[in-house]
Amino acid sequence: MPVHRTAPRIHRRDDLGRRLAMFGSIASVGAAIVGGVLTAAPSSARTSEPAPAGQLSVVELFTSQGCSSCPPANANLVRLATRPDVLALSFNVTYWDQLGWKDTFAQDAFTRRQRAYQRGLGNDNVWTPQVVVDGRADVVGGRMAEIEALITQHRPFAGPTLRFGESSVGLAGGTAPAHPADVWLIRYEPRPIDVPVARGENGGRTLPHAAVVRDLVRLGTWDGRTVGYRLPAASRQGLNTAVLVQAPGGGPILAAARS
Repeated sequence: MPVHRTAPRIHRRDDLGRRLAMFGSIASVGAAIVGGVLTAAPSSARTSEPAPAGQLSVVELFTSQGCSSCPPANANLVRLATRPDVLALSFNVTYWDQLGWKDTFAQDAFTRRQRAYQRGLGNDNVWTPQVVVDGRADVVGGRMAEIEALITQHRPFAGPTLRFGESSVGLAGGTAPAHPADVWLIRYEPRPIDVPVARGENGGRTLPHAAVVRDLVRLGTWDGRTVGYRLPAASRQGLNTAVLVQAPGGGPILAAARS
């Protein structure tokens, strides 16, 4: 199966327990909110348990409904999204939209994310279907054996432990990065979606999509210190939530958790 690539000018992480405790009521009364960053006193309010450090492999698929090579990659992500050790995310890009079919999930922000990986991974250009694992390595999305091999090579993240509140996330512990890392909020569809495509390279086909990303929001940065962020409302109801801590410029993922 050929890999779709575009031409130039496209027509492409002292006492961790004590530090985490401050987030027990991060969204409760008494929390101070300044520009989305939260500080709070310890409380008995209940939050989710800390995500086990480094257990999730983050598998990002860059795909398009207008790319004839993408359906096998979409199907692979449908399978990967069922694995408890994988955070699967589908980012639909915009640069195939002019070829007869406008992707129903594509956003410019997703194309920009892939462009950042182009620079971070040292690729000549962006292409679909591309799978990026842990922000460290990429592979053609249709090659399941190679994707699974990269997942097998996953090592625990060195970034902060993430703890979710009702509408907040706290970051504590971990090894301070050389440069402040980006903190990304991701909202994505909890179930696979089938999309009938009427025109373009996949015209007449119904394509499966799993873990379709709807919202990608940069909350701020993490420099090794304990910090918390308020989570903005999702663009629609029923979406799942994940947070990534990532070296800037399309660099490696330092921490990942889903609520």
